[in-house]
Formats: sequence, structure tokens, C-alpha cells
Amino acid sequence: MSTETAETAETAGDPVVEELRALLGARLSTSDSVREQHGHDESYHPTHPPDAVAFAESTEQVAEIVKVCARHRRPVIPFGTGTSLEGQVAALHGGISIDMGRMNQVLEVNAEDLDCQVQAGVTRKQLNTHLRDTGLFFPIDPGADASLGGMAATRASGTNAVRYGTMRENVLGLTVVLADGRVIHTGGRARKSAAGYDLTRLFVGSEGTLGVITEVRLRLYGIPEATSAAVCAFDDLEGAINAVILTIQSGIPVSRIEFLDEVQMDALNRYSKMNFAVLPTLFFEFHGTERGVAEQAEAVGEIAKEFGGGDFRWESKPEERNKLWQARHDSYYAALALRPGSKGWATDVCVPISKLAECILETKRDIEESKLLAPIVGHVGDGNFHLCFIIDPDDADEMARTEALNERMVMRALALGGTCTGEHGIGTGKMQFLLAEHGEAVSVMRALKLALDPDNLMNPGKILRI
Repeated sequence: MSTETAETAETAGDPVVEELRALLGARLSTSDSVREQHGHDESYHPTHPPDAVAFAESTEQVAEIVKVCARHRRPVIPFGTGTSLEGQVAALHGGISIDMGRMNQVLEVNAEDLDCQVQAGVTRKQLNTHLRDTGLFFPIDPGADASLGGMAATRASGTNAVRYGTMRENVLGLTVVLADGRVIHTGGRARKSAAGYDLTRLFVGSEGTLGVITEVRLRLYGIPEATSAAVCAFDDLEGAINAVILTIQSGIPVSRIEFLDEVQMDALNRYSKMNFAVLPTLFFEFHGTERGVAEQAEAVGEIAKEFGGGDFRWESKPEERNKLWQARHDSYYAALALRPGSKGWATDVCVPISKLAECILETKRDIEESKLLAPIVGHVGDGNFHLCFIIDPDDADEMARTEALNERMVMRALALGGTCTGEHGIGTGKMQFLLAEHGEAVSVMRALKLALDPDNLMNPGKILRI
């Protein structure tokens, strides 16, 4: 039986699929492989395939797809590149996955005003390639080559956040398809506005639960005159973290400060064929003028020595810097390679910078006592760090110990004035911690959700329980 025949037999009688096939033709798929691909992200969370996958090419098509689903009360799950880490794209209640990958046009670049407009499927690397000849770049860098719509939906962050902020600060406006198919435009090109509710911030971080983001207007930056990166190993974890804290408190405008513990450095050396010391390590990057970069590096170098840091290992050539940061971005896969056949449970918290050492040190002790394999990495310049538990999901005891350690880490972060997630989002994996963090405010979130999506069709089962 051909694929087309199999699809027809499988979906015969489903009015939603029939209407969408009439609308989209071959751009609607019900094949098992495509549905399976769209039912999971990069995390350990189980796969929940949608009933069908619609490949949209415009805001208007997304609106028509949503209208069909609204008439039949069928869930809608937006899909970017599938790189989320808390189960955000799983079709927990079936429904239609809208793949935004074909909405990949850079619509406009306003170099004089330092902004641009893109369709939601444009990836961060694609945008920066497009901007290469303009002298501008988009700095938010979560590691994965995620779609910019997905990055807005999850309020993504990354290695450059210590200097340039997160998606929250860098999204100027959005085009969004609401649960009933209406299309709205939020924000604008002006750098500030006091006109009405800030709907842009409402949708940034909503993880597809309030609407489908189809276009994003972004803030751009000039490519710095000089860039330099350095690696510094420390005698112990506490020294490395205290060096970070003093660097930030001293007001040194570093662009990146990434922490990797000795377990992650060992994994990085093996996976990326590097030869760094297997010690707690900081990766730095400095942006600015030639003189400014030199001054920043000198100041940070003095702080590092004060806390037991070794000599800086400089990576000044672009290809060397790219290799260094690619190795950092591949840390998840490097960690998985430590235990072939394993799965990764990636989790993150964020705390005030003054509490960072306490939170990481206590978490490190928990890891050692639990006998779990869980490398630590982090965008520590803004108090955000991650664990990647390397697990066997079929081992009930190991999963129980992992769940307990994750809960202890999250509750510790909350007790220290932090958050249960700095950038991964809530999805399905951290719903239980949202109430602990926000209390009665969660009821307000629920009221907003139901006001915009009364039938709970937009990515149901994520962030909030309805």
C-alpha cells in the first residue's frame, strides 16, 4: 500500500483532516513518521504524536488552519524546530501540529533603526547569515539553531544574555493567530510605547498556549569592532563561581560567561576533540573596541587569579572562537555520549547572582550523594545554570532519584529568591513548580488563558492545568 493510500485509509472520516487536506493538499501529512517526529522535542519526555501535521507558508494559512480546528474543537500545537526541552511540542490530546519551518522569510531589515521583521520559521543562524553584509547581528543564542518564533514562544535566552538580554528584551512586536483564527499585531518599531496593555510580553513565553506566533519583529545590534574569547580553569568549583559573582558585581561588561564543571569538561574534551584541563572552567567572551576588550580581559584576569584561576587560554581567531562555542553548544550531546544509549533530562534554574555559589555548591553535593551522572553547565553571568541528568528512563530507581534531586534543586532556587526555570520554560515538565513559584498569580494566568482560549485548544496541557 502506498503512503498516500495508507494516509487516506487512516484518516477517512476525520472531518478536520478532510477539510485541511482540501485547504493544504500535499502540505498536510498524516504519515506515522512525520507525526512521530512532531510529537517530541529534545527531551526525555515521551512522544505524543499529533493527528496530522500541517505545513503552513503564511500567516493567512495559519489562520485558516486554526479556524478549521476551532470549529471542530481540535487542539493546535505550534512546531518550530523541535529543540525545546520541557515537552512543549507533544500533542498530549491529539490535534494538529502546525509546522512553521516553511515560513522562513526575512521580511525586512531596517539597518538605520536596528530592527528587522521575520517569519516565525526563520532560525537564528539563518537570520545572522542574512545580516552578514549589514554590519548587524542578532545576539540571542540558546545553542540550538532554534526558530525565532519558537524562541519567542519559550522566552529563550542563551550565552549572550548577560550583555544583550533575553528574547523578552529583544522582541519588539509579534503577529499572532488567536484561538478563533483572528490575527493580531502587537508592539511596533518605536523603541518605547505607553499605549495599552503590553501584549507582546504576554505572548513572549506563552509556549503556544495563547496563540500561534507567525511573525516576529526583533532588535538588532552592531557587530562589535573587536571580539576575543578566553578559557580559564579553576582549582575548585567555588572559586570559579565566586569569580563570576565579583565580575558581575564589578560592572565589567562581559558578553559571555559560561561555567562548565569538571564532568562536563571531560565530556567536552572527548566529544569535541579538545584538550582542556578537566577542572571547573569558565568560558569568557569580550565585545567592544580593541582597547575596551583588552581592559575587560585584564580586569577579569585579575579577578580570576584572586579565586584560584589559571592563565587565560585565548581564542582570538574567528574559527577558533567558533570551535570553542560550538563545543559549548554541543554540551548536551557530549554529556549523552558519556553513557551511550542513555536519555537526557535537561533542567535549569536561575537565582540572584549573590546566591549563585550557594545554589550550585549545594546542588553539586546532592549530585555526588545521589550517585547520578549529571554534568553542570550554565549561563552563570545572569545566575542561570543547568543540569543534564544522563538517565535510563526504564530504571525506576534511577528515575526516582533524578526526580527527587531535580525537585530539591528547584525548591532550593525558589527559596533563594530564584525561579524554577531561567530559559527552558514550563511545558509539561515543570508545571508542578509554577504554583510554588507564583502562588495565587497562577489563577490570573489561568483566567488570561481562558479569556483568549476558552475551549483550551492552544497547546493544551502545557504551563497550566485547565
